[in-house]
Amino acid sequence: MNNIRLTLPDGAYLEFPPGVIGLDVVKKIGPRLAKEAIALKIDDGVILDLVTPLSKDCRLKVLTEKDPESLKVLRHSTAHIMSEAVQSLFKGAKVTIGPATEEGFYYDYEYDKGFTPEDLEAIEKKMAEIIKAQRPFVRTETSKPQAIQKFKKLHENYKVEIIQAIPDEKVSIYKQGEWEDLCRGPHLPNTGWVKAFKLLSIAGAYWRGDEKNKMLQRIYGTAFFFKKDLDQYLYQLEEAKKRDHRKLGKELDLFSFHEEAPAMPFFHEKGMILYEQIVKYCYDNILNRTKYKIVKTPLIYSDELWKKSGHYENYKDNMYFTTQEGMSMAVKPMNCPGHVLVYKNAQHSYRELPIRIAEFGFVHRYERSGVVHGLFRVRAFAQDDAHHFCAEDHIESEVHALIQDILRTYKDFGFQDVHIEFSTRPKKSIGSDELWKKAEAMLENALQKSNIQFKLNPGDGAFYGPKIDFHIKDSLNRTWQCGTIQLDFSMPERFDADYIGTDGNKHRVVMIHRAILGSPERFIGILIEHYAGHFPLWLSPVQVTILNVTDIHASYAQEIYENLKKAGIRVEFDSRNEKLGFKIRQAQLQKIPYMIVIGDKEVASKTISVRERRGNMLDPMSIHAFIQKLHQEVEERR
Repeated sequence: MNNIRLTLPDGAYLEFPPGVIGLDVVKKIGPRLAKEAIALKIDDGVILDLVTPLSKDCRLKVLTEKDPESLKVLRHSTAHIMSEAVQSLFKGAKVTIGPATEEGFYYDYEYDKGFTPEDLEAIEKKMAEIIKAQRPFVRTETSKPQAIQKFKKLHENYKVEIIQAIPDEKVSIYKQGEWEDLCRGPHLPNTGWVKAFKLLSIAGAYWRGDEKNKMLQRIYGTAFFFKKDLDQYLYQLEEAKKRDHRKLGKELDLFSFHEEAPAMPFFHEKGMILYEQIVKYCYDNILNRTKYKIVKTPLIYSDELWKKSGHYENYKDNMYFTTQEGMSMAVKPMNCPGHVLVYKNAQHSYRELPIRIAEFGFVHRYERSGVVHGLFRVRAFAQDDAHHFCAEDHIESEVHALIQDILRTYKDFGFQDVHIEFSTRPKKSIGSDELWKKAEAMLENALQKSNIQFKLNPGDGAFYGPKIDFHIKDSLNRTWQCGTIQLDFSMPERFDADYIGTDGNKHRVVMIHRAILGSPERFIGILIEHYAGHFPLWLSPVQVTILNVTDIHASYAQEIYENLKKAGIRVEFDSRNEKLGFKIRQAQLQKIPYMIVIGDKEVASKTISVRERRGNMLDPMSIHAFIQKLHQEVEERR
């Protein structure tokens, strides 16, 4: 049998008999690397652990703890260690699935008694014993019938169900000490590699995510190679709890949720001020400047429209339906089909293109109760939606201009760090191969000509076309996908949307879907947590509060209030008969940017004393100077 060739990153190569394990390869490269090696990355991006046999020629990279891919291996291995600890402490607990995630790992268990926070401490202690023992992760392969028999004996019925669904003839099992689990891997060389871990929380989760199935117990945890990274992560978690938009939304009286309309937000007066400032920004800086046609479309359409657009086939599980007078109707989950109908209401010439149609359209999407989360995942929300109807030769310039609009918007809202992903055709999609290839090539070409760095994200496009997604990073280094640009040849084809070209003939129009914020609701949630409720002046629902020391000063305080109101400042006057310190504390809790304190000195000098929400006092000034300062700060979006 011929040897296999393993090519290293520097171009050198090694030859081994087929079936060689990674550890033997790494030892050949060098003894020091063998001590540091965690896993292997081969040419198709697959990560293999050091005990997996290699059977074909490939390019190969040795991963150490410095490589980001190693973190997932660490976390998945820690999940296995956790499950061994759980089953050794809680008899009768059955394991199901336990993947690594972007933030850490989790494992789902059937355990009817349920876990408590105190149980997590005991599990962590047991995990520490397993880690200290430095047990090797041993991989074996077995036939499906043998694996089914093994897990039946262990009464692990969930594992039997998983094995039965695997199409391969053989499955792999990983063992550490006496504990074993069905798993594809990869894993660490041994349990001793886990240096810093923490179990975080307990939650309920349905088996396979289906609410018809049994409710399981999910334990979340995380792990890092270095304690300093774990400490930083835990600090960010605590900071995130303080910034939780659901908590701050209630404290700042911005919005609420009610059982009568589950997962549908109610915006209060102050929340609506914030909402309207965001919408106004979009009108002033994007919609009016770029000459969009602003429209308003219905909330409910016939099922036939959604079947024609392709949404019914691809999105019906997330839609609300109703029937009236024998007609089956659906509440819109998206605005695009309505905008196509607006476009098609008249015949258009090439001279009119591109035609840009925009709407803050209200939509409804059914989300399972287990995934809704504050403003981040709701069932009723608006989209800052627009659709550009253009000829093919407009695509590059339109996409370039949209990219600039999106990046400028994020900067104005205080997000400096943005990364971009280009996503291609998913498995569940509509349209011909020819149209998809054409759309993908055009969008990628527009990105490259805009000189924008991007990450390729294969298979994650919209069901009707490829897309560019924009991810912003907040003050806690968390990323949020907000903006999107999606190229669509399929929907114009389905709706027979066209224009009259220079040759006098009809040509199919191209449709660009775009959103910048995604939805104002979700974007508000992101802003609340990004600023911890300390909004910049231009966004703050209340910009200034006036605090009089006693009732004697109320007349001058009222005069200051009227001046600020006339100047367009969002101001409140706290005239309550309370101690000044109490009123200052209340204003700080409401995170109001500026407090004007009016006492004897201010009344006598006809000036104002201004206190910032962080506690700094400004020099005494006239009300006119203060108004000028506020207007400048708003203009500069500080």
